[in-house]
Amino acid sequence: MRLVTYRDASGTMRPGALIESDTAIVDLSKAASATGLGGWPAFASILALVEAGDEAMQEARRLAARAPAGTVVERAAVKLCAPIQPPPQMRDCSCFELHLKQSFAAARRARVAHLPNPEEALAQMNTRADERVIATFNRQPIYYKCNRFAVIGPDEDVIWPSYSKAMDFELEFACYIGRKGKNIPRERARDHIVGYTIFNDMSARDAQAMEMGGMLGPAKSKDFDTGNVMGPCLVTADELPDPYDLAMIARVNGEEWGRGSTRDMRWRFEDVIEHISRDETLYPGEVLGSGTVGNGCGLEQLRYLKPGDLIELEVEGIGILRSRIVKPKGD
Repeated sequence: MRLVTYRDASGTMRPGALIESDTAIVDLSKAASATGLGGWPAFASILALVEAGDEAMQEARRLAARAPAGTVVERAAVKLCAPIQPPPQMRDCSCFELHLKQSFAAARRARVAHLPNPEEALAQMNTRADERVIATFNRQPIYYKCNRFAVIGPDEDVIWPSYSKAMDFELEFACYIGRKGKNIPRERARDHIVGYTIFNDMSARDAQAMEMGGMLGPAKSKDFDTGNVMGPCLVTADELPDPYDLAMIARVNGEEWGRGSTRDMRWRFEDVIEHISRDETLYPGEVLGSGTVGNGCGLEQLRYLKPGDLIELEVEGIGILRSRIVKPKGD
């Protein structure tokens, strides 16, 4: 299934499933009521559906396949939210080594660009701090916790934070936890994934450069309203039998800025789940981001966004996540 949350005419968030090549949505709550399942809390939201487990998911599939009359809306007539908005928890991991290496190299180039002989300065630059990060990355999964309340959905504007002059997108793959678990072994971790989506981890690069020296991870470079864009749908795991062979493409204003593949993940979600769940319970609906795919952001090319830019992030089998970055009037 391709699960979505959408807003109806009153602005109420409603659970749905995409049908007819993603051009229409079955309202799962209305469909449940029409077939006598209206008293089941599982159809109150996509989070409730995920929390309810396999039996509820099977009922949702049946409802999507045989949508009762009056329960279908046109996709173009409504506004999608993130599949689960807000999620109960968010963690963004670092799973792509190429992104780390290229980002560090680009940041070093930026630091010497104003010098009389940048190439000489670049050759003499101390890279030990970057190498320590890469060594840690290769030793174990690393991650930070995101602001779950900053999650928005597709086709919503990202509001440029007032304190930044260097905004960037980040093309990521993400999974949703579907089953509560603790101390989950890698070989059973896939059973805890209910599905996948696209994640745009918007980043204020100038704020990031200032705060990362504090050794506590990203903060205001990531944490601002509208900064976590997710969607357009939650594709259930059965629809993506091999989630580690999916093309990933980033475009800005129709121009391709980079592409990669989920096959390049150094750490897969199974590794990350095993690591995070050590003596810590994971709950249904939690989100784990993959980190940025190599070539999946502007920083790696020392390119940044401009107000009004349209960002399109595509992951094979899921769709396209569109966002426009805008500055408030007066900024």
